Amino acid sequence: MDRHKQEYFISLLKKELIPAMGCTEPIAIAYAAALGRRILGGMPDAVEGYMSGNIVKNVKCVIVPNSGGRSGMNVAVALGLAAGDDSLELEVISRATDADREEMCRILEKDIIRIHLSNSVIPLDILLLLRRGGDTVTVRIADTHLNVVHLQRNDEVLIHRELDDTSLPEISEIIMVEDVLEFARECPLDRVSDLLETQIRCNTAIAEEGLRNPWGSCVGQTMVESDSSLRTRAAAAAAAGSDARMNGCELPVVINSGSGNQGLTVSLPLIVYARELNSPHEDLLRALLVSNLMAICQKKQIGSLSAYCGAVSAAAAAAAGLARLMGESDRVVTESYTNALDMASGIVCDGASASCSGKIATGIYAGMLGIDMARKRRSFNPADGIVGQTTDDTIAHVGTIARKGMKETDREILNIMLKD
Repeated sequence: MDRHKQEYFISLLKKELIPAMGCTEPIAIAYAAALGRRILGGMPDAVEGYMSGNIVKNVKCVIVPNSGGRSGMNVAVALGLAAGDDSLELEVISRATDADREEMCRILEKDIIRIHLSNSVIPLDILLLLRRGGDTVTVRIADTHLNVVHLQRNDEVLIHRELDDTSLPEISEIIMVEDVLEFARECPLDRVSDLLETQIRCNTAIAEEGLRNPWGSCVGQTMVESDSSLRTRAAAAAAAGSDARMNGCELPVVINSGSGNQGLTVSLPLIVYARELNSPHEDLLRALLVSNLMAICQKKQIGSLSAYCGAVSAAAAAAAGLARLMGESDRVVTESYTNALDMASGIVCDGASASCSGKIATGIYAGMLGIDMARKRRSFNPADGIVGQTTDDTIAHVGTIARKGMKETDREILNIMLKD
């Protein structure tokens, strides 16, 4: 493989496969609050927050980890102020103590935080204004969870980056499936093994926690109680990880494309199958390269947040990775992905919540059916609905649907959620 392409893929994996604690949207808010407090030089007297619709959707229903079982944007801000260490990035509140939680409660009781729905058209957009005496700090995060596009203290602009919310991905950011498969075959594993081993270790641990204890709606537990087959156990592991993560578990997850649920989905079915089949460890690592990069490939077309459920694109990527783990041809790998994507692309994102685990399971089951179809040469044909002439074409079609076609769907979902 061309050396520049190889280095690009390695840098992409290092950027995308990072540990995070809890749902990444409230964590991004906590990160903004912690950064703002540090720049301000102390606890603010007042905080004004302006959040895009997708941030509101994804923070409204999930438990903020280390908060004592609380949820919501005010809690994320308050815990970020009380306990946040912005140097820890997406693990910003991982070191919160009982004293920090007490401070968080005092902040909430003082009622100094005001959150508003912004009119931003950028799906992931967080703006915090922190005031202390005569000093003001402005923090804006947009597009991705740690992307600080504006940081200002009084009149001094410390960071400013322009954003173009209407642009398509840069050419260098459009990943071709053929290149993914070639990279997964040829990549020197010593360059990426630390990332993948951390993903295996962290994501397995939270899946086991989700299967052991009653988190959320216990989707993963319900699945294995009803059916002990390998397919069900593989899907249940990812669902159980989400059960725990969405409901306040403090264990970290190695994310994919900014999402812990997507990180769980692309990895855990492969890990469960590899254990059951006694697959060589190298085969698992190379299959994880396929699933992780296929998910990133699709997500770069969709964008950071959308009404399109990210579990779907991640589950399709997991199907491609599973097919590779099983030793299938490139044809079966790519057709498994396309089949899964075509079958499950109608699932909408109604915000991060306990139901994410059910959507993960549904997507993974579709992926396994997609593998069976591809093996028997019964895959969906080009021009069957959204299926393109190539897998790359299908990825582009889904990206257009999610990024453009579902904007009105996104607004209606938010309207429904805000009625409560």
